[in-house]
Parts: sequence; structure tokens; C-alpha cells
Amino acid sequence: MSDSFNLYTLLTLLACLFAGILFAWLLYQKTSHLDQRLRYALAATRAIVFAAIAALLFFPLIRSISYNLQKPIIIIGQDNSLSIDHIEPAGFDKKQYEQDLNSLANHLSDKYEVKIYNFSDSVRTGFDFKNKGKLTNGANFIAQLNDQLLNRNVGAVILASDGIFNRGGSPLYDINKLKAPVYTIALGDTIPKKDVMIANVNHNNIVYLDNEFTIEVQVQAFESKGESTTISVLENGNKVYEARQQIGSNPFVKNIPVKLKATKLGIQKYTISLSAVSNEISIRNNSEDIFIEVIDARQKVLIAAASPHPDIAVLKQAIALNKYYDLKVVLGEELNAVNPADFGLIILYQLPSSQTEPTAFFNKLKTANVSVWHILGAQSNLNAFNRLQDGVEVRGNTGTLQEAFSAVNPNFTAFDLDAASVKVLETFDPLVSPFGSAAIKGDAAIVFNQRIGKIKTQYPQLFFMANNGKKTGYLVGEGIWRWKLAEAQEGLAPSIVNSLVLKTTQYLSVKDDKRKFRVYTAKNTFDENENIIINAVLYNDSYVSVNTADVNVQVKNSAGKAYNFLFSRTESAYQLDAGTLPSGNYSYVASTTLGKNKYTAQGVFYINTLVAEYQQTIANHQLLNAMSVQTNGRLYRPQDINQIQKAIESNEQIKTLSYEDRKYEELINYKWLFIMIMLLLAMEWFFRKRNGEV
Repeated sequence: MSDSFNLYTLLTLLACLFAGILFAWLLYQKTSHLDQRLRYALAATRAIVFAAIAALLFFPLIRSISYNLQKPIIIIGQDNSLSIDHIEPAGFDKKQYEQDLNSLANHLSDKYEVKIYNFSDSVRTGFDFKNKGKLTNGANFIAQLNDQLLNRNVGAVILASDGIFNRGGSPLYDINKLKAPVYTIALGDTIPKKDVMIANVNHNNIVYLDNEFTIEVQVQAFESKGESTTISVLENGNKVYEARQQIGSNPFVKNIPVKLKATKLGIQKYTISLSAVSNEISIRNNSEDIFIEVIDARQKVLIAAASPHPDIAVLKQAIALNKYYDLKVVLGEELNAVNPADFGLIILYQLPSSQTEPTAFFNKLKTANVSVWHILGAQSNLNAFNRLQDGVEVRGNTGTLQEAFSAVNPNFTAFDLDAASVKVLETFDPLVSPFGSAAIKGDAAIVFNQRIGKIKTQYPQLFFMANNGKKTGYLVGEGIWRWKLAEAQEGLAPSIVNSLVLKTTQYLSVKDDKRKFRVYTAKNTFDENENIIINAVLYNDSYVSVNTADVNVQVKNSAGKAYNFLFSRTESAYQLDAGTLPSGNYSYVASTTLGKNKYTAQGVFYINTLVAEYQQTIANHQLLNAMSVQTNGRLYRPQDINQIQKAIESNEQIKTLSYEDRKYEELINYKWLFIMIMLLLAMEWFFRKRNGEV
């Protein structure tokens, strides 16, 4: 195809030249009166100009070809993690190793393009023999090489490591993507040393107050058969568990369950430690800190009524199914001794009542920020009910009753009501309520409307309202005990009535967060190599997030050292990247001013000490060898580094590649070509004019 193209180009150029000569001959054949040399010169000029213009029409683009030579890239990756220095084999000369590795890089750079990296929890360029990395992520190193050197001429990878990769998984799976041999340098020691360690701690991040929970501690030991160690657990510095463990084999592995009890709210620090055995090589892996958040999921619920009723038994039975609800039932005048502020939800069953009215209780209820569920029935005092709350006004006659079935509102979305439950609920017996209508003053989420006979009305039966984060529920009607009997007769399981009561209780008892200034960390516990991220949101009086004001925060550690920061603005909120901080317990106080109002928010977080580099003391040379074998490379000892250069130079697959670079450029960009044509035409015109030719 290329030959035919070149032939076409040659023939076209010859045709253009022939056309130029023909045109010049036709123009100058009858100019014999001109000087012969001038005549031939002008004819040649006209032929060249015509041929050039014709060639521009046929060849508007010109192709240029260049060749680029790309040397093979030799990558040197040096493990810069703590484990390299932690256990060194006998006879290892670190200074000599560093000199040999630098010398290898220098010699290779004479012939190849050498790229040097050091890696641990991150990847950096150049050598770094300080070995301060808290983690070793070999997979991340290989992934970055794959991204940066894709489609490049990678000749070989030299990887100096102990094979202990404790983050990111094994690099063995992605190593082939580089399509280059990997020459590994085996650092560290494969001979087990006398050591006991905490290899892993399995635990839940969240537990409930006063509940027992279990953490599982994996204890490992090497060369310690016949020894014993004491495992102890400290909660915020106080010992809460201790047990003796005998080491019966080499090596030794055992998962030890430790039962603890959550007695304090908040984030609790637990330190698990093993006592050292005699002549142990390292005690840095004998302890580990974990952080567990203890929350109080229990909600106090009060059922207040004038007198006993079967409905109260149904409510009590359903709510008691959730162990995190602390339920209390108080009747009549005994309510005056109850403080409504102690509860998360109060169910007023037919209160205020025509029988009794605990005035002191109602007075305290008006000032308490607590959710209330009003249930109206035959004993309800409607006038007193209308005075007690301002969300609903019931117009009717207390002495006259009506029955109303339940018609489920299909547009209700506050919690789920499945189709099967809806179908059953609408077949239950009607509820009995005072005759009249309920006028809602505001927005309401309606669960049921009343159905009188077969007529579905717009009068609500079960509905919810909210005001400034305080939720209020209303059930117009008594008699849910009949629903419970209907379930029993039909043998329905699980109970639809229990589910409805529990969902209603949960919806009303959960408080909406109406704080105008909120500050929270990305998570409660960070590792010491992680950046501390703190977020903040500021709302105006309309609860629209704004970020016009500056937000400052002061972070303090347990020793009282303070770090002051200013939040950065995001699209409509704030974020702070505080960088990395030393391990320990920290508290923070953030402050801002919006208009005339000052806001503060505070919290705590913990930074965990990383011990992963001390948890494995035996080098994994098998993994390094597998990486080399898989890529047609080879494993070398540190004292044999100099042999790597010979192996690379003798590898015929590692060679310089030549890349052909073809470019097409428009001839119109060559200004000199047009200038030449204009000069030739001008010169021809000048001499023709001078000699009397038109």
C-alpha cells in the first residue's frame, strides 16, 4: 500500500511538472524575438510556478516522519517501612546495602532511564532509608506504577522489601500488568524469634449502654513453647479483664474471647496487652488500642391515662417488644409527681379526661420539649384537649360517639406500610371516638383517614405534626384492643398491630436535629497516618445552610496542647483538613458568629497508634520469590545486589525501542513557499514588461 502511494505521488508530481512545461511552451513559443537565454529563463520560471501551484492543489498536506528512541525504564522500589529496621538478620550491613543500592542505580542510569521510588503507606520519589513508614502498601505502589507508566517501555522492576505487606492486599495480583521482569531483593529475616503478639482484635464499633459485648483477641507466639503470658484489658486506664494464657506449641495461635460490659456513654478506649516473656525480641506488638462507641439507645416512654383500659395493655405489650424502650404507665392523680422532661415520648391516653385532670402534670408538660402522642376516646375532655395543644381543634360533643374504620393514606411515607398490612388494617373493626371533626392547624402527615361505613372521608384518624423538631401524634379513636383480638382470631403473625404501634413510637420518639451550627469529624477514630477531616454546617434562621461567616476550631490533646485552625468553605458548608496528628485523645471546640448570634460546637476524636509493622516479625521471602518467578525475574540477597545489573544487561527482552512519529501538516502553513511563488511571478512580470511583453 505504501509503494502504490509513493508511485501515485511521483506520477502526480511528474504530471504537474509536465503541465507546467506545456503551459510555458504555449506561452513562449512565439517569442523568438527575445534573447534566447532570457526566453528559456522566463519559460522555466513560468513552468516552475505553474507546477508548484498545481502541486498545491493536489497535495494540500505534507507528511513528515521522525524516529524517537526510548530507553528501557528501570524502576527501583525501596520498602521504607518500620518492619525493615525492626528485625534485621544476622550479618546484615545496612550501610553497605544502602551504598550498593545507590551504586546499582548509578550504573544502570548510564544505559537506561532509571526511576527511583520509596514506598510504605504512601509512594514517594527517590531513596529514603529512614524506615519510618507506619504501614506497607505494596499493591498501591504497583498500582501507581501501572497508572504512571502505562504503554511505556518498562524494562525491569527492582523491588527491595521484606515481603510484609499489611495494607492493600498482595501486589502479586497486579504485578503482571507492568509486563516486565521483577528482580526482588529479600530484606528482613525469615528465622522466627521469641515473641508474643496481639495479631488481631475483632470487635464491634458500636455497643449499647449496660449491654455485655465480646471482643475476640488473636494471640500469636513464636519460639515460646512452655512460657505463659497474661492478657489484660484496660478501659480508659482501669483494668476490667485479666487472664493467664499458657503457650503450648511453636508457633502458637489462639483466638481468645473477652466479655466486657459497657458502663459509660461515649467513645471508650480499650487497651489490650500481653505481658512479655523472657528474652522476647520485641514488646511493641504486645499491646493494641481499640475504640468503641457506647450509645444509649433506650428511650423512656410514658403512658399517661386517667384509668385502666384494654388499649393500654395493647400499647404496653407492643412497646415492650423493643428492649431499648423503657416503658412506664402512670394513672390518674399520680401523674402530678411525674416530670415529663424525663421522657422521650409521652402517650396521653384519653387525657385530658372528663374523669380527672392532673393539672400539675399538664402545666409541666406545656414547657417540656417532649414528643406527645394524643389518643382520643369516649372519656376525652375535648375542651381541655383543645386548650392543652394548638395543633388540632376538635369540634364535637363529648357525650356523643361515632365509629370510624381506618382508610390508609397511600401518600404517607414517614414509615413503611406494606400492601399486605394495609389490606388487613382496613378490615379491622372501627375505632370509637367523640362525634365531631378535627381541624388541623398546619401541615400534617396523615397515616389513616376515617371511613364511615363505605364512605372514605377526609377527616384524619391517625396523623403526625411537627414544630421546631418536636413531633406530635394524634389517634382519633379508641378500641385497638379489638384489632388485637381480630389478629388472634385470624392467626396473623407477625402482629400488624404491634408493628404499627412500634413504628409510630419510634417515629415520634426520634428527635430531629435542629441545631443551627453542627460540627462533626469524618469518623470517631483515625489512624495516626490519616488526615483528620472535620466538617461543619451553619444554618440561618430559615434553616438554609450558609458559609459566609468564618468558622474557627481549637483542637486539644490530652496533655493540653492546642492546635488552632480555620475552616475552608465548600459549596454551602465548611471542611477542615487538619493533616496528621500524633496518636492520642483529642477534643475540639468550634465557634462562629452569624449576625448577632454566636454559636459553638464541641466533640472528641481519637488517633490510634499503628502497630501493624510490629505484628509480623518474619519476612515473607516466599511472596517475593513468587513475584519474581511469575514475571521471569529472580530473587537476590542484599549482598548480591551487584548481580542484578548483569541480569538486566543480559536480558534480551530489555532493549531500546524506536517509535515512528508521523505528522501531517498543511502546506498553507509554509509561508516561504508562497513568497517564492510571488517572487518568481513578480520577476517574470518585470522582465516581460521590460522587453515589451504583456
